[in-house]
Amino acid sequence: MDIAALPRIDEHATWVAARADDVWQALGETLEQSFGRPRSARYARLVGVADRTASGPRPLAGGSVLPGFRVADAVPARQLVLVGRHHFSTYALVFRMEEAEGGRTRLRAESRARFPGPGGALYRLLVISSGAHALLTGRLVAAVRRRAERLRWASPTRSA
Repeated sequence: MDIAALPRIDEHATWVAARADDVWQALGETLEQSFGRPRSARYARLVGVADRTASGPRPLAGGSVLPGFRVADAVPARQLVLVGRHHFSTYALVFRMEEAEGGRTRLRAESRARFPGPGGALYRLLVISSGAHALLTGRLVAAVRRRAERLRWASPTRSA
């Protein structure tokens, strides 16, 4: 899938008071928890996602699957690229981590998608234009931040 060819939907970013390796771990754990829920599997069936069952290597790496997503690229503590498709959309969610001074990391989540045909236009209206996607993605990024910050302080060797 040519991710750059997909129209950009939005980007959510936050500063995390943790190193990039903690953010990476928190990202994987949060995605597993978020997309491993029964309601995620029901939604996946409803819209006809291509990848409905978690599988592949863990922690997340190229070829790993979460319901609704396949890992297209994984560079630990730097970037995670998730791609997917269903009846109404072809999409990508790209997470980037940029470590800064003071043990902080900038976490960004960029969404890209194409919504073909009348069904896609209606789906875009319901999910994107309604603000539901922005709300859920913002919550996901905030959950990663909270988990990473807990990881940082859970181990004295990580606090620097």
